[in-house]
Amino acid sequence: MRKAFHEDLSEVESIIVMMAGQVVEQLEKVMRALDAADEDLASEVIAADDGIDRNYLEVRNRVLLLLATQAPVAVDLRHVSAMLHINIHLERMGDLCTTIAKAIKLSSELPRNDAVCQELLEMGAQAARLTESSIKAFTQRDLDLARSLPRLDDPIDRLNRGIIRAAIAEGADSETGFEWAARMVLVSRQLERLGDHAVDIGEEVAFLVTGEFAEFTDASHKKDGLAQPSSSS
Repeated sequence: MRKAFHEDLSEVESIIVMMAGQVVEQLEKVMRALDAADEDLASEVIAADDGIDRNYLEVRNRVLLLLATQAPVAVDLRHVSAMLHINIHLERMGDLCTTIAKAIKLSSELPRNDAVCQELLEMGAQAARLTESSIKAFTQRDLDLARSLPRLDDPIDRLNRGIIRAAIAEGADSETGFEWAARMVLVSRQLERLGDHAVDIGEEVAFLVTGEFAEFTDASHKKDGLAQPSSSS
């Protein structure tokens, strides 16, 4: 009975890892769409979100079934809980890629600032690496890697602040410039939130490994990158 339970856990975890791969693929594709102002590629990103949603529902339903039928305890319960929360984060990350794709479609014909676009592309590359690191931390139960995620997120936050300033300056030039700038601020915000979700996945990894849940904080303000534990199990 327990062997079958752990096989089910492993299968659900495999789906989560596949979802993470889908999210990274979506992010990289939507960044290519941004770079080329490619509406067709942006449309592909929007359509592909259905696949992430289907996997989200499968994970959700299977996790709830495990909770209802197996009554997991101790580390198994933490494993199930972590997968449930990571699943939610990945589904939302897919939605953020879709929002970026929609913004690209709405702005593809507008005059653009190449310097701002390059900063957005760098944000996207950083967010993809951060997402890959968060899932690596999960699959390897790597506490040190999980705790390093806030530091890896710092460059995304810095780029976001710079892009907002640059986009505001660009938007002051003309009405069309303002519309494009507003769309790019939205894109930047979605990329910043992608990074936040990846850090949240790291929090779930730390909970899985240690049994204590703590919100990660800016590593420049907390030596170990962690706030004080809020609960334990």
